Formats: sequence, C-alpha cells, structure tokens
Amino acid sequence: MPPSRISVSLIFFICGFIYTNWSTRLPSIQTLFSLNNSTLGLMLLCVAVGSLTSMPLTGWLIARRGSKFATTLSLLLFCCSLFLFPLLSLKWHLAVFFYIIGAFMGALDVAMNAQAVAIEQRYNALMMSSFHAIFSVGMMLGALSGSFFVPFSTTFHFAVVSAGALVIAVACVFFLIPDTVKPSNEGVAFRLPDRSMLFMGLIAFCAMLGEGAMADWSTNYLKNVLQTNAAMAPLGLSAFSAAMTIGRFGGDKIRTIFGDKRLILANSALAMLGLVVALMIPSVWVAIGGLFLVGLGLSTIIPIIYSNAGHNTSLPNGVGLAMVSTLGYFGFLFGPPVIGFLADSQGLRAALVFVVLLFGVMVVLGRKIET
Repeated sequence: MPPSRISVSLIFFICGFIYTNWSTRLPSIQTLFSLNNSTLGLMLLCVAVGSLTSMPLTGWLIARRGSKFATTLSLLLFCCSLFLFPLLSLKWHLAVFFYIIGAFMGALDVAMNAQAVAIEQRYNALMMSSFHAIFSVGMMLGALSGSFFVPFSTTFHFAVVSAGALVIAVACVFFLIPDTVKPSNEGVAFRLPDRSMLFMGLIAFCAMLGEGAMADWSTNYLKNVLQTNAAMAPLGLSAFSAAMTIGRFGGDKIRTIFGDKRLILANSALAMLGLVVALMIPSVWVAIGGLFLVGLGLSTIIPIIYSNAGHNTSLPNGVGLAMVSTLGYFGFLFGPPVIGFLADSQGLRAALVFVVLLFGVMVVLGRKIET
C-alpha cells in the first residue's frame, strides 16, 4: 500500500479518534462547569457553528494552496486543540473551546477528503469509502479509549490522546501529496453550488441527518417505544455502527461493480426500507435488524458524494467538497432539534417517519445527479 494512502488513512483515523475521546468526556465537562442539559445543548451548537463557518474557508484555502497544505494545517491544529482545556475556567471559555473544536474538525473534514481525492486521482482508483471506514474504526476505538480514561482527569485524558495523535500526525504529513489539478490563485472560491452540486449537497444533508438521528435516537426508540431493557437498548446503535463500518470497507469494490448513481439509489432505498421495518414491526430484534439495514444503506452515500464533489473539474480544488460538506453538516445542526420537537409533539415513532421521508428524498435526488 502506498505511504500516501496509509498516511491519509491514519489522518481519517485520528479525526474520528480525537472526536470520540472528546465526546466521551462531555458528562464530566457538564459536571465540572455545572451545566444543565439546555446549556450543554447550546455548547454543542457551538461545535456545529464552528464546523459550518470553517468549511467554506477551507475550500477557499484548498483552492489557493492545495489540499496538502490545508490538511497539514487543520490536522495539527485539531490535534493541539484539546491542549487548551486546562485554560478554561468560565462558561464562555467553554463555548469558545467548543467552537474551536468544531472549526478545526470541520476544516480537517474538508481538507482530508480533498487529499483523499488527490490520492484517488494519482492512483486512478476508488478509495474514498475505505478512508471513511477507517474514520469509523477511529470513532469506535476512540470510544473504547474514552472508557479506559474514565478514572483519570479530563485534562490528563486530553493531554495523552492529543500528544499521541500529534506524534502520528507529524509523521503522516510528510507523505501527503500535491493535488493533481494545480491549485488556483485566481478568482473567488466562494460561490453558490450549481444544480449538480446542490443535489449532491441535499443528498449529503439527508444522509447526515439520518446518521445523526440513528446515533441520537435509536437507543431511545428501542428503550422507550419498544420497551426493551437498558442492556438491549444500545444494540440497535451497535448494529447500525457495525453495518456502517462493514459497508464502507466493501464500498469501493461495490462502486466499481454497480456505479455511483445505481449505488446511491439502491442504498437510499435500502436505508428507507430498513427504517420502515424498524418502525412498523413492534419487535426489538426486527428493529435491530432494520437499523443494521439502515447502516448498510447509509454507509457509502457520503463517501460517494464527497468523491464526486472532489473530482468536479468545473470548480477549483476543494470548493465542491466544501459545498457538499457544508450542506451536509446542516443536517447534523438541524436534525436533533427537529426530531426532538416532533418527538415531543407527535411521539418518537412519528418523528422518525420524518427521517424515512428524507431517505425517500435521497432516492428522488439520486435519479437526478450526474456522476
């Protein structure tokens, strides 16, 4: 395997690993700063706002300096961000800290995907899905790491994780490659998406809202709607996460067989079917199986969209990725409050029907995109 591909894979791993290590300490942070649930929700909103503001800027940076520079800068900043934690003493400090976490992670998300596109172009091979699979592995191992560090202070936990990630990151950046298309220093990289980019961005919005909904609400659905016990309730999320990882590891090969458009249509329909089954049949094990199908269906959607946006030759490097990433992250931003509001007013099962409808929108839009 080429060193550049190994390095980019490790960068995807680092991104998922650091983020989940940080998120596992949210209960400790909530206690330390005496935050109620509403205030913590506002703090988490700062993460989303940080990502949304940094993504277009990263597209502009890639267009001018290339994805190698943008990946190096955002990676090192993201690895160092947790070192700021001991400096926090007030709640507004924490809000700024959360914003910085979101901004650097959003920048890295765009930059590392642009570098992944450069790897695909150099070796003329589909690799994006496997990179995202490594990100999923990083998230899973990050969660395990977070469990290991529970007895230790948050400051010590963050310092160890960041220092280890920083060492690996420094080694990785030497093997990053320049973009195949020469970065542009002319014109403005900020622009509205054309029809094709808009459809891809809307598919990313639906898919990422669906991913967030499964992460936030699947355990609640099994426990409170299907009335399963506390030990079984997380199995739905486990099945969903496992299916996402499996689907992404095999996604590149499946793309070569079926093509991107067919795969988006088929997997959107599979995600829709899986969630309909989970909501319509009042059985815990059937619901777990349905959530597994949802994970398989969603697994390749974002890698395909990012890969196609990154290969768009009508836009400067990184700009297409920034467009679809920004639209996609709006799904993460608006999904939790919308589903929470619907769940309070109509019940959680009815609220999740909204996600089914969004998966149907992906099927419709998938017929209109050009890949």
